[in-house]
Amino acid sequence: MTVPKGYMILVLHAHLPYVRHPEHEHFLEERWLFEAITETYIPLIKLFEDLSRDGVEWRLTMSVTPPLASMLVDPLLQQRYVRHLDNLIELAEREMDRTRYQPEFYRLAEMYRDQFHQARYIFCEQYQLNILNAFKKFQDQGYLELITSGATHGFFPLLGIHREAIRAQVAVAMETHTKFFGRSPQGIWLPECGYHPGDDWILREFGLRHFFTDTHGVLYASKRPKYGIFAPIYCPSGVAAFGRDVESSKQVWSAEEGYPGDYDYRDFYRDIGFDLDFDYIKPYIHPDGIRIHTGMKYYRITGKTNHKEVYIPEHARQKAAIHAGNFMFNREKQIEYLAAIMDRQPLIVSPYDAELFGHWWFEGPMFLNYFIRKVAYDQNVFKLITPSEYLRYYPCNQVAVPNMSSWGNKGYNEVWLEKSNDWIYRHLHKGAERMIELADRYHSPNDLERRALNQAARELLLAQSSDWAFIMKTGTAVDYAIRRTKDHLWNLQEIYYSLKENRLDAGWLSDLENRNNIFPEIDYRVYSRHYRGADDFVPMLAAK
Repeated sequence: MTVPKGYMILVLHAHLPYVRHPEHEHFLEERWLFEAITETYIPLIKLFEDLSRDGVEWRLTMSVTPPLASMLVDPLLQQRYVRHLDNLIELAEREMDRTRYQPEFYRLAEMYRDQFHQARYIFCEQYQLNILNAFKKFQDQGYLELITSGATHGFFPLLGIHREAIRAQVAVAMETHTKFFGRSPQGIWLPECGYHPGDDWILREFGLRHFFTDTHGVLYASKRPKYGIFAPIYCPSGVAAFGRDVESSKQVWSAEEGYPGDYDYRDFYRDIGFDLDFDYIKPYIHPDGIRIHTGMKYYRITGKTNHKEVYIPEHARQKAAIHAGNFMFNREKQIEYLAAIMDRQPLIVSPYDAELFGHWWFEGPMFLNYFIRKVAYDQNVFKLITPSEYLRYYPCNQVAVPNMSSWGNKGYNEVWLEKSNDWIYRHLHKGAERMIELADRYHSPNDLERRALNQAARELLLAQSSDWAFIMKTGTAVDYAIRRTKDHLWNLQEIYYSLKENRLDAGWLSDLENRNNIFPEIDYRVYSRHYRGADDFVPMLAAK
């Protein structure tokens, strides 16, 4: 067997905020989940199935965040997703009838109909509504390393004024991941790649062995890294930090400089939900008449022009193969160069948002398919590997403290702390302070008090989601993000004062538990000042 000159870690970060709304049958934000399942998660599962069936040797690392995992197993959302798929199938069949005399559009309508039917088969028949079992299967077969993230993707650097808040995010994440995937994760995707020196000691408490930072997190570490970003460093805690490779990342995620902007690829923004006559499309958009993306798009990018040419799947597939070959060639040359000047096999770390593949970049799963197969059969310069495998090969690494960093604009928290969203943090900090106070005060609560304390913990975690600050910054669904932040903080405050004043309303609490039902096994004591991570983790779960 040929010894490779280097290795590559492909990381897909799969995350969505918790957008479950039982109070409304057609909640617009729930479509974020439905679109991601149809356009990203199921195509990835299909890709993994095909690779395994064909005997391809492949490795991939994937984070499935606790909010996403919790939604994927929720019966209400599962049933709503099936109805969503049935609606799409009906729309595609109507589109085939409408375009029967327009061959270039008819074949696209037929393509979407087949895609939706396949999604329904995989979701309903193959995995009985629970696609987490697909990811678990590939994990258990050794192809996929699944890692966790913060419990609700809270942005650690801006929550860390109370260390208990970070510890709770990690504790609940570990419990949730282990429940769903049958084993504790070895790694964690720090939400928004947000690292603050010292956070790694909390990761170590829970047995986590590695995390990822953006490039400058490793490059600007307390000691200059001998191998730059082409090998991990160990924090003083012993937890490994892997730095993102700029060159390989930009070639994929950049719409301007990278592959997704090619003129033959499908245009994301030209959707029939906006293009077609309102009366025709009305049954397939939001019941309030809001035009939305249906997922059926008939045009290719074409260029920076209002005029768009019809999408041709064969041309897009050819481009995906060409780009995958180019991406592999570039990694070969990059690794050959690095191997010549390093005294160990270099490592390329390429992390991406999972939703880039399929949702934003329709051909993304095709690209991954071609790339993984080409790596396996068309070259012998490098191999795909997971972080845990790499650390087994190279257990000795330089020790340094990574620099405080994030990804996003400018790389130092600015996306999550600027004029549109800075107001939230004093409230999040006060909420954490009150939650810690409650956890320290109530040692032997009665049943109603325990339920209220656990719900208070859920509300704080949901308020801490980094997605709300991100949405406020980007301006996409600002009212929703503000309302979610305020609602969860108000719920926490109401529980706090109800406990202090001995006026808990059992009916109100039951309704709140039904609406915000994430983390059913949560134990509020994770916020106690006396709680110390892994040493308390098992006893606290056993005490329930």
